[in-house]
Amino acid sequence: MDVITLALPLLIGLIVVALAFDFLNGLHDAANSIATIVSTRVLRPQHAVVWAAFFNFVAFLIFGAHVAQTVGTGIVSSQVVDPLVVFGALVGAIVWNVVTWAMGIPSSSSHALIGGLVGAAVAKVGVKGIVWKGLITTSAAIVLSPVSGFILAMLLFLIVSFARYTPYAVDRLFRSLQFVSASLYSIGHGGNDAQKTMGIIAVLLYSQGYLGSEFYVPYWVMIACYAAMGLGTLVGGWRIVRTLGLRITRLTPFQGFCAETGGAITLFAATELGIPVSTTHTITGSIIGVGTARSPAQVRWRLANNIVVAWIITIPASAFMGAVAYAVAAWLV
Repeated sequence: MDVITLALPLLIGLIVVALAFDFLNGLHDAANSIATIVSTRVLRPQHAVVWAAFFNFVAFLIFGAHVAQTVGTGIVSSQVVDPLVVFGALVGAIVWNVVTWAMGIPSSSSHALIGGLVGAAVAKVGVKGIVWKGLITTSAAIVLSPVSGFILAMLLFLIVSFARYTPYAVDRLFRSLQFVSASLYSIGHGGNDAQKTMGIIAVLLYSQGYLGSEFYVPYWVMIACYAAMGLGTLVGGWRIVRTLGLRITRLTPFQGFCAETGGAITLFAATELGIPVSTTHTITGSIIGVGTARSPAQVRWRLANNIVVAWIITIPASAFMGAVAYAVAAWLV
């Protein structure tokens, strides 16, 4: 299949666009890492974003590149991907991220990228370019990641609730433990989310012949993606923090710890298995799990339903935008 070959300056420019998406991913999803620790007033927002950004970045020391491998070759055939497909995927994801960020809706940057990639590939060669096994697994994660976070956070809440401590002792203990759980969640967030952009950049380089005959993720791509995401987290918005940490249900340090730990376990497992899950879905499911364990009546279910609707339409909406961006770019070229 014919592949467009880019001049080096254009290739660098497209890589910069990919890193811009990674930055926006950190900006858009900063709330995932800091919503609970901010809403429980363990850390101020200004300090929390620095904390989260640091642990987003150091995740490269812990995880491999399994998720990047899935995004690069397991959603759409690597033989289909060319610079126009990558451009369409990034534009579709970026446009959807900006729209939902402006509206304060915690949609999934991860699935926006997957949707954009699928839409651009389908616009190029039709559905034959899709790797159905990878797409079905990733789509299943839309349901399974928040359910896993929900169940784990609820179980942690119920188990720890049996401990016999005074309310003051519980609050004091979990204010300290929440630093640990927030760190672990931020590592899981950085490890899973940064790898999606790594996969996009790596498959772009592969399509241009820079990686030889075997697909892999260069070390400099790893560092660049983790750095871009960490920087985005540093300037992340308060709008989505309020939705996740305050408007769904009120949280105490004990509840915040359970939500973050349940979410972190889910993200660590998914990243090791190479499954690109949504960190937004995961932490939201965890927060709702904690709220439900405490009292279902205290969860604002109407808001939760609105968030679910945003999740459902993310892949189709970003796929449409990715297809349009690919078609426009192909027409111009």
